[in-house]
Amino acid sequence: MSIDNIIAQSVANAVKALYDIDCDESTIVPQTTKKEFEGNLTIVVFPWVKAARKSPEAVGAEIGEWLVANEPAVNRFNVIKGFLNLVIEPTFWNSVLGDITATADYGFVKADENSPLVMVEYSSPNTNKPLHLGHVRNNLLGFSLSEILKACGNRVVKTNIVNDRGIHICKSMLAWKKWGEGATPESTGKKGDHLIGDFYVLFDKHFKAEVKELMETQNISEDEAKEASPLMQEAREMLRRWEQKDPEVRGLWQMMNEWVYAGFDETYKRMGVDFDKIYYESDTYLEGKDKVLEGLEKGIMYRKEDNSVWADLTGDGLDHKLLLRSDGTSVYMTQDIGTAKLRYQDYPIDKMIYVVGNEQDYHFKVLSLLLDKLGFKWGKDLVHFSYGMVELPEGKMKSREGTVVDADDLMEEMVSTAREVSRELGKLDGCSEQEAEEISETVGLGALKYFLLKVDPRKNMTFNPKESIDFNGNTGPFIQYTYARIRSVLRKAADVGYVIGDYSAVEPNEKEITLIQRLADFPAIVAEAGRNYSPALIANYVYDLVKEYNQFYHDYSILREENEAVRSLRLALSEATSRVIKSGMSLLGINVPERM
Repeated sequence: MSIDNIIAQSVANAVKALYDIDCDESTIVPQTTKKEFEGNLTIVVFPWVKAARKSPEAVGAEIGEWLVANEPAVNRFNVIKGFLNLVIEPTFWNSVLGDITATADYGFVKADENSPLVMVEYSSPNTNKPLHLGHVRNNLLGFSLSEILKACGNRVVKTNIVNDRGIHICKSMLAWKKWGEGATPESTGKKGDHLIGDFYVLFDKHFKAEVKELMETQNISEDEAKEASPLMQEAREMLRRWEQKDPEVRGLWQMMNEWVYAGFDETYKRMGVDFDKIYYESDTYLEGKDKVLEGLEKGIMYRKEDNSVWADLTGDGLDHKLLLRSDGTSVYMTQDIGTAKLRYQDYPIDKMIYVVGNEQDYHFKVLSLLLDKLGFKWGKDLVHFSYGMVELPEGKMKSREGTVVDADDLMEEMVSTAREVSRELGKLDGCSEQEAEEISETVGLGALKYFLLKVDPRKNMTFNPKESIDFNGNTGPFIQYTYARIRSVLRKAADVGYVIGDYSAVEPNEKEITLIQRLADFPAIVAEAGRNYSPALIANYVYDLVKEYNQFYHDYSILREENEAVRSLRLALSEATSRVIKSGMSLLGINVPERM
């Protein structure tokens, strides 16, 4: 049982014994005592003041006296207004440390078959271009959130919806057909997603030139020129043929999409993210249409004179929402309804979380209402994990088109920068070429992930590649280097035959107690990160833990400590800290190197 649970249970017993108040111990949450006061844990006593008919100070003093007399973990106390500050018996922290080192997957709750089933959707790429910087933040947030929810005792299904149909896909297909000259990923040496992205850009280049020429030669507006563009009309005709399942168009579509999927898989693998189930909009859009027509029959939707189908959401404080166009084709909302239908058939979902940027806030308010009206039990409670945009400092990196930053380019740049910085600082001295490459990959991608995840996901942010690879400060490499240092200490201890022996009688010093208490906070931080859907809480907790350990490491000797029991305590502290760092970073999808 954690120290927080022990104190919460004892406080509940004290309140019952002193005031005959039945108190749910889960409502008693010990907090870390503020640095300006003496104590390790603080209890707020205001909830019992009214029933006790005493001042907050008197209630705090009575509970404190009861705890000192009845709870071995409590050494002494002080009361500041309605705050009861408890000093924990110093040697008691040793048993807390022992529990941490003895617990496999410390801080994690294991799910069973009755645990809630949570589905997390992230990534959601289009098959007409490679993944970009925005996708990187999306993927990292979605993957990390999934890992955190698992650690909180949920069963989790990681899912992706690929936008593999529509006019944008046809633009790439048409450009390949017109100007591709049979190019393939093999013949060009390009990843499939990059190759198709190039054709999408090529279409846009020809389209813009065509529009400009039409405006000049026919003296018409830009909108009129776009509508009259033969190239765009060809793309629309290709989309119509796709919807009619034309064998030639479908064959081309399938071939080019396969190239893209192979490219995506490569990017996902390097990024360290994966999915349990992938859905494709080409499969879901008709399902959505059927569900909307079902809603129309039930009077949930209505049809306009032009044959389009709408939902009236004015009673819910929103507006009228288009679901089927007058020609019967689907909009994005309809596709999302179809995807929800298929998912609900595949899994008994208890909660659905969509990891999508904050520009789609309104879309998900509407989707939630519509799914609820259509009978999906989790519809009303769906979670839109809304995150801010991410940008790079001006001029730091340019993509192939100079508009968006390609995910593959970004990862390659990060690994290259990590290699360069690590060599300059001597972090790769004594490493073989293979080890140097592996460390550069681990540090580069760790820097990228940590920098993107340490920020509150709701906020817009600027990602600075060079700053993220600093080996000092709140960065991934700083944490990774500390982990490698701890593992080095533990290897040296093993080499000279030092083992973790009995340290139960040792009275830890103030710095050691602070570090043990910080380690003891980990389960509560994981639970809070799960409740608030915030990987940033994990990232910043690990950083604070690492800072605390580095201060301890600087102030106290470990291997040169002659007292065997004290040395054992410090080795146990080092072992526990390294485990919690590794666990915390794993929740962010970040690897930590054993050597550096």
